[in-house]
Amino acid sequence: MPIKLEVKNLTKVFGKNPKKILKHLSSGMNKNDILKSTGNVVGLNNVSFEVNEGEIFVIMGLSGSGKSTLIRCLNLLNKPTDGEIFVDGENIIDYNIKELRKFRQNKVSMVFQHFGLFSHRTVLENVEFGLEVKKINKDDRYKLSKDTLDSVGLTEWKDSYIHELSGGMQQRVGLARALANDPDILLMDEPFSALDPLIRSDMHIELLDIQSEVKKTMIFITHDVNEAFILGDRIAVLKDGEIIQIGTHKDFFDNPADEYIENFIKDIDKIRILKSKDIMRKLRLKGTLTMSPKLIIKEMESRDLDYTFIVDKERVLKGVVNIDDCIKAINENLEIVDVLRTDYKVVKKNSYIKDIINEALESAYPLAVLDDKGCIKGIIPRSSILKSLI
Repeated sequence: MPIKLEVKNLTKVFGKNPKKILKHLSSGMNKNDILKSTGNVVGLNNVSFEVNEGEIFVIMGLSGSGKSTLIRCLNLLNKPTDGEIFVDGENIIDYNIKELRKFRQNKVSMVFQHFGLFSHRTVLENVEFGLEVKKINKDDRYKLSKDTLDSVGLTEWKDSYIHELSGGMQQRVGLARALANDPDILLMDEPFSALDPLIRSDMHIELLDIQSEVKKTMIFITHDVNEAFILGDRIAVLKDGEIIQIGTHKDFFDNPADEYIENFIKDIDKIRILKSKDIMRKLRLKGTLTMSPKLIIKEMESRDLDYTFIVDKERVLKGVVNIDDCIKAINENLEIVDVLRTDYKVVKKNSYIKDIINEALESAYPLAVLDDKGCIKGIIPRSSILKSLI
């Protein structure tokens, strides 16, 4: 995927003469020493990362880590003290007022923790707001806003006022308002942190469903490690204004950068995070409908297997056979297709482990992981599920 946003050596210092603090940072002074000696607060120190187009990039950190400072630098609500921010190859820090206004109106939208909605406007009028600022005509902005409300399931509430909605519904209005503007980039500053846990979980599902349709580039801020790992294609962990580690959830589980990261992720609910594709194993043998039963037995024995999945010429899964089935086919002069078993379970590559545990327990064979065309991509033995939870 092409790079949508690139941050290079970004530093933000609050207080008087922030540029003078850069030399202290270069010499190795930490933010606490700088605060004591100068009174300046270092919000970010030499932060660099790239975000791919269509990616959900989560920035995770505890209170005071610099995550909200960082997201506000990405639309220049906070003007960086040093560094560069490239969007589609252009350094937005160089923008003049007119260029910055155009950037904020067209390329980026922000979703806030406390919704930022107008109480005197209806739901539809709230969603229309950004389009009004862009001077979109009334008929077009009505259609765009209504279509966006459809996508978040709030059409029937379009004439209601904000106080008539639940917290989760209000946040969906905020999300719809951002999406209606059709931005390239969505900045989401802890948008679900004020919601109850059950509503928050529903919003996670809804956001992922919406993302599968709109494929926006999202930068999502959170202090909740489970939320970060559920939503993020990749995650960056901030501490004291510096990035400690960037990677996929698998990168964090397999190679935590240090003890801080290990402690950060130790209580993650892995069955809600890991997917079939994360724990599946490669097939050691893949039989075909054209193979003879004798050849399949030979191939199974050479690999110390007592079963194999069978595919057709398009690699679509057709069934499974074991050695006894092959012996039966030989004795009765049958083809492999005549002895195929269907007492196995299939799962999708993006199925969460929590949703496949029962299938694994009920299946006589490892779970078959299929793509959208029904082709087998790997298998999941019960042992893989158990190991993933340790």
